[in-house]
Amino acid sequence: MLRLYHLLLGSILIVSIPVGAKFLLPQFSPPKEVKPTTVAKLPNPNEGNIWQKILGNSAAPTNWQVAACEGNAPLLCISSKGKLLGTVEINVYPLANNEDFRKKLLAAGIPTGSQVDYQSSKYQTQVLPALKAWVEDHYAAFAKDRQGKYGKQITFSAYPPQPVPVGKLQGIRYGFAELKQQGGVEEQHIGHVAFDGSKLYVITTAFDPGTQTGKFEKLEDLAIFQPYLYAIASDLHLP
Repeated sequence: MLRLYHLLLGSILIVSIPVGAKFLLPQFSPPKEVKPTTVAKLPNPNEGNIWQKILGNSAAPTNWQVAACEGNAPLLCISSKGKLLGTVEINVYPLANNEDFRKKLLAAGIPTGSQVDYQSSKYQTQVLPALKAWVEDHYAAFAKDRQGKYGKQITFSAYPPQPVPVGKLQGIRYGFAELKQQGGVEEQHIGHVAFDGSKLYVITTAFDPGTQTGKFEKLEDLAIFQPYLYAIASDLHLP
């Protein structure tokens, strides 16, 4: 019965997104010029996939399984009856290699190298503007890229960034959709970003035919899994 409910929910979302997304999602204004920055990621640990260490609540729909993928790639595998439905990717960026985010922290009143309690309410209030600024730049870069790729055939619609817990950290949930002018969804992306004082964590998944990892093959599967992803992100063993 629960599985049927999820399938019905997914079907409703698929039908409603093309019709209602332009009204439910804010129209994205022309993005400012953003120069992409190169940020070094942390190397994969020799002991394996980082999800093996940080995964807490592995909530999933009935007859679905959630587990760290095999190998060292930072991927969480979502499957059902032995079939892989999609993956969620996490990338970790050390602050030492991320000049852009250091500037955002400084603008938010958090000097580089300052010793702060990342779980304190004061710090959480301070770090939110830096994370929101990161999301805004992320949106702008994606909007510019997709405009060049699709032109006027696709409308970029961004979700309002939402403060949420990511493990014990204060994070931001964000996302966007690429809507076809004739109706339908070309892409949908969901992400979480959080900062622990020394590293930036970026958790992403999507429905995007052009993406190799961190994606679902079917939009309806992503829609079904979305609320479970929120629960998983809130219960991660971070920091």
